[in-house]
Amino acid sequence: MAEVFAGADNIITSLGFTTSENIKNIKKGLTGLDISTDEALSPVPLPLSLIDQHRLVSSFEQYIGTHYTGLKNEDFTRLEKMFILSIHDALSKTRINIQDKRTLLILSTTKGNIDLLTPPLEKRFERKRIYMWELARVLKDHFGSPNTPMVVSNACISGVLGIIFGKRMIKAGLYDNVIVTGGDIITDFVISGFQSFQTLSPEPCKPFDKSRNGLSLGEGCGTIIFSSDPAIIGSNEEIRVLSGACSNDANHISGPSRTGEGLYIAIRNILKSSMLKPEDIDYISAHGTATDYNDEMESKALSWAKLNTVPVNSYKGCFGHTLGAAGVIESIISLYSMKQNVLLRSTGFEELGVSRKINVIDEFKEKQINTCLKTASGFGGCNAAVIFSKY
Repeated sequence: MAEVFAGADNIITSLGFTTSENIKNIKKGLTGLDISTDEALSPVPLPLSLIDQHRLVSSFEQYIGTHYTGLKNEDFTRLEKMFILSIHDALSKTRINIQDKRTLLILSTTKGNIDLLTPPLEKRFERKRIYMWELARVLKDHFGSPNTPMVVSNACISGVLGIIFGKRMIKAGLYDNVIVTGGDIITDFVISGFQSFQTLSPEPCKPFDKSRNGLSLGEGCGTIIFSSDPAIIGSNEEIRVLSGACSNDANHISGPSRTGEGLYIAIRNILKSSMLKPEDIDYISAHGTATDYNDEMESKALSWAKLNTVPVNSYKGCFGHTLGAAGVIESIISLYSMKQNVLLRSTGFEELGVSRKINVIDEFKEKQINTCLKTASGFGGCNAAVIFSKY
């Protein structure tokens, strides 16, 4: 069976509109989380990681002005613009033709065009535009893809799950190339949902920290291109997707397993299918939302899997929880760590605040990284894990 390689990518967050810009700001120790006093989003001030809307509009206008005639900025929703810019930037670094039948687009999102529920946007677009399949159709038609995109919407594991599905599609010989893109935006509807669970922190989140008191939300988009041929996807360091698995602990509609069993099962399964031992893992990019239950659960799962000494971090302190985009964006940054053999600090972490002793990265360090484990967990008890390995 074909190997599956990770290639060109793009990240759009509050920290930048390219992968390199995001990495540069993360290495500087910057965070995109800032206190928002916009009452249209929340009646109380909240730390949010919001994309610069003026930059988004100007970037998109420049894009359509360069590549298209007859298109207008107003023809697309905010999220659609993010997806289009991200996909275009990633594709521009490769020799892949998205209009080829052997290339598939996978779209990961939890809420899609959720802002279309808000006046006056609900009157500007057709009602069906709010559906995820319609969002996928817009992207398909814009890029001229001959294939129906795959839509993955499984809470906060959507991004990692998209990568797993992409790997399986290439391994099965159904496609040669897969473009995995994940994105979500923040609206009052999204915020009110998390507020109802009392999970939002009044200050920037602090994953795995003793003083953590909830998550911070962010909006973002990320795209990674995978292929059976590393020569055409713009990668000068061959990194493959070694294995991926998902599980469900069936514990609660919003709360994870208190024992960590669900995530442990996903990790155990990919270690087994990859024929790796715990000591073969060099670095872990955790989900790390900074809620009491999630971080505690993850520490138990990692300890159960005998991975408690492996360096681990969370990127939620950099740009918040980006929902369906999180797994894609955080995988891209993890791939950077592998290529550069560096460990990036877990922003917001100061003192360990989980019951199991895990090795949270508290400063920038150099380390040989040959294998990386990326994990994710979400509402409904879902868990996912994927292993990246240098070829």
